Amino acid sequence: MANLKEVRNRIKSVTSTQQITKAMKMVSAAKLKRATNAIIQLRPYASKLKDLLANLSASLEDNTSPYLQEREPVRVLVVVVSSNRGLAGAFNTNVIKTANNLIAEKYPKQLAAGNVSIVAIGKKAQEFYQRRKYNVIGNNNELYSDLNFENASKITEAIMQGFVNGDYDRVELVYNHFRNAAVQYLITEQLLPVPKPEKKEEAKAANVDYILEPSQQEIVEQLIPKNIKIQLYRAVLDSNASEHGARMTAMDKATENAGELLKSLKLSYNQARQAAITTELTEIVSGAAALSGGN
Repeated sequence: MANLKEVRNRIKSVTSTQQITKAMKMVSAAKLKRATNAIIQLRPYASKLKDLLANLSASLEDNTSPYLQEREPVRVLVVVVSSNRGLAGAFNTNVIKTANNLIAEKYPKQLAAGNVSIVAIGKKAQEFYQRRKYNVIGNNNELYSDLNFENASKITEAIMQGFVNGDYDRVELVYNHFRNAAVQYLITEQLLPVPKPEKKEEAKAANVDYILEPSQQEIVEQLIPKNIKIQLYRAVLDSNASEHGARMTAMDKATENAGELLKSLKLSYNQARQAAITTELTEIVSGAAALSGGN
């Protein structure tokens, strides 16, 4: 009977867990809808702004913007966008692993010299790099509590100011790009200095005739900071949608696994109960036979 009690407790525990995972899946599904709408609405604007800036800057003979200055990457800043909470499968593990691989493969000398800094957006990345004694700048975990362009821009402005001041010579961005609830893929891109357009884009820019007011130089100088802010904001929105998609998928799988485990436990419980009943019947029959034999 002790075995039966143990199996009953396990069934109760798994049932409770299944209810929790099912509820978490439903919550993530609701949040995913809002997060998906936000990133889908921003993407066309961010993409068009990036293309427009590439076209304008490609046709400029001289651009003095400090955000375009190429320097030897002696000091590097890596912006890692994770989440504040876990239970999202390999979501956080993958983005941290990708950032680590980027540092190890592209900036091993800077890492050895202690010239790699981290800006973590999300508690999971913050805690990971702090435990490993990286130079983690600031605390941005509250961004997800009120995720909007203004709050994201504050982080971007601090990064841009650090680049202009020479605190770091290159800024890399690592985040999850949202495709759908089941698929997110990791993106690594250079945020600062703003990458120059490729040759194909330069050729395309030569065929675009803009009427500009005020001057082209002034417009580009205004667009570059805005574009940098938009690109970081887009990365955070992408990561936010990816997080909810990953958590919804993980909780759906956990609910299914709990169901399979319940089937197995109920089968074990029924077998144990049947065995206990059979044993009791055997003892009763044996006792009755013994009494009959004694008479």
